[in-house]
Amino acid sequence: MRLDELARRIGATLHGDPSVQVHSCAPVDRASQGQLSFVANNKYIDHLLHTKASAVIVASGLAVREGVARLEAADPYFAFREAMVALHGFRKHPAPADARPDAPTRSPAAVVHASATLGEGVTLHAGCVVERGATIGARCVLYPGAYVGEHAVLGDDCVLFPGATVYDRCRLGHRVTLHAHAVIGSDGFGYATHEGRHEKIPQAGVVVLEDDVEIGGGCVVERAAMEETRIGAGTKFADLISIGHGTRIGKHCLLVSLVGVSGSVEMGDYVVLGGQAGVTGHLKIGNNVQASGKAAIVTDLPDGSRVGGIPAIELDAAKRNALAGRDLYGMARRLKQLEREVQRLRKQLDPTDTTSETP
Repeated sequence: MRLDELARRIGATLHGDPSVQVHSCAPVDRASQGQLSFVANNKYIDHLLHTKASAVIVASGLAVREGVARLEAADPYFAFREAMVALHGFRKHPAPADARPDAPTRSPAAVVHASATLGEGVTLHAGCVVERGATIGARCVLYPGAYVGEHAVLGDDCVLFPGATVYDRCRLGHRVTLHAHAVIGSDGFGYATHEGRHEKIPQAGVVVLEDDVEIGGGCVVERAAMEETRIGAGTKFADLISIGHGTRIGKHCLLVSLVGVSGSVEMGDYVVLGGQAGVTGHLKIGNNVQASGKAAIVTDLPDGSRVGGIPAIELDAAKRNALAGRDLYGMARRLKQLEREVQRLRKQLDPTDTTSETP
């Protein structure tokens, strides 16, 4: 694609030869001729003076090496996203390898109950299963081993990658993506302990994923004991995340890998939880909250909170605590030395004083 055309596509201002063509995107320190790169983080600015890319997307005013075209954008990272769409596009879902000419989007090895409803243009790969009374919206794709339980509902344009599972009665909105081996609607971890035994509580609720939710590989969203577990529109999960039963997560949240959220949590919109962050059950997390990686959230958080640490506290305080704790052994040694010095000085002042002796 010519740079002048690309600039129009991504809403950037071009400084350089408009006839230069680029064919793909690459990191700024490894890009070569014919490739486009970007810098949206100040730690990579120095690469602009050495990059071999044909063009770079940058914020206004940043200098690049002579001969490299600049595509200036108000939001370089989003402009890069638009360039990726223009040059690479999204994954194309293949037709089933064993499909017959008279049914090019359906494998004969797919298992679909006679009472299930399939929308127009659904693609079914070998080994996927659609149970009794389930509804699959238009243009959905079910990869090998995907499972849709009884009376579950998928909206239009959903994608279930290999091994993804939607338990009975759960509901997915439009354009929901479940990556490999994600599980939606398994039983919540609910037991009543009686006389030392853990007696299972029936999990009679469901899971609802709203429009444009994306769930990473190996994630589990538990069904509620009563009513529903709900994930709001536009929320994105990375891999290996666990959501407890009855929890409600708002719209456009980001949860990084290995996050764990206990049951009955009420989480607002635009929340970001860093990797390995954990949330205790029955808490209320406000809108626009940000938690750093490994944060242990054990109290309610108001709107706009920025927290970190174990247990989670205000982020700047957590950073200071972390810095102070980097050499606890050294601090303990110095404290012991100071105690001995104080004891020596007190004995010099009063040889009979024994109150300050340390073991």
